[in-house]
Amino acid sequence: MHVIETSALTRRFGAITALDALDLAVPPGITGLVGANGAGKSTLIRILLGLLPATSGTAHVLGYNIATHSIQLRQYVGYMPEHDCLPGDVSATEFVAHMARINGLPRDAARERTAETLRHVGLFEERYREIRGYSTGMKQRVKLAQALVHDPRLLFLDEPTNGLDPAGRDDMLDLIRRTGHEFGISIVMASHLLGEIERVCDQVIVIDGGRLLRQGPIADFTAATGTLVVEIEGEAEALAAALRSAGFRVEHDGRLLLIPAGNQALLDAIRDACASLGLGLFRLEHRRQALEDLFRTPQEPAVGSR
Repeated sequence: MHVIETSALTRRFGAITALDALDLAVPPGITGLVGANGAGKSTLIRILLGLLPATSGTAHVLGYNIATHSIQLRQYVGYMPEHDCLPGDVSATEFVAHMARINGLPRDAARERTAETLRHVGLFEERYREIRGYSTGMKQRVKLAQALVHDPRLLFLDEPTNGLDPAGRDDMLDLIRRTGHEFGISIVMASHLLGEIERVCDQVIVIDGGRLLRQGPIADFTAATGTLVVEIEGEAEALAAALRSAGFRVEHDGRLLLIPAGNQALLDAIRDACASLGLGLFRLEHRRQALEDLFRTPQEPAVGSR
């Protein structure tokens, strides 16, 4: 069963089309929703939550038609918004417990689930402090906790690492990955940071200008190409010249050499040339595609490799 299905889903704001006849079928797991700012990611999430009506088309979330059953749906979904929406004059415990009650949990169950959830997101020791004294990273964890506290089947996370430093982003991504894999909660994570999507997600939806550009497993987006990447210690041009003299085509990409993949003879030639020239071989692997490649113009070369 798909957790999300849409058919010709469209949303217009006056003359602006934010979503344009979007057809999706999203399986369980952690799904990355990718697109530049203004691509329609937040609009799609708001429609799927029943917070914004579609102009036309249909959408089902966990089997519920969002046009007719959005109220029933909300007990099974959690939402972590992008913007800062937390009250500063209450503690994390008070706020998350309040959100648990809103989602239908009895008082005692709400209190118990709040403690468990704040422990999961790493805020148990700070749970009685007022939110106004929290760092940005702690506030992001509160937002995640309130989305999780009622044990939803599906989480919508809108730019969950927004405003975090590199260490904070790593911690948040690890938390998202554990939440999805250990608790079996399906997650839709909207982000414009493609490297984060590659690290966390099982599948990817790419939208551009409100249209579906591509959808599929993350492995399909990062598959190996027909190019070998060679990185050495020493003079790369010397190795390139030796390989060219042996009849191989070699291109430079910064410190890397890019060579069309061949048979065992190519690998032997690289090994022998490095040995004869006294060069250290650091890396020899097939170059991998990256999500960034989807957004390059045909004239723009790919930079770097994986």
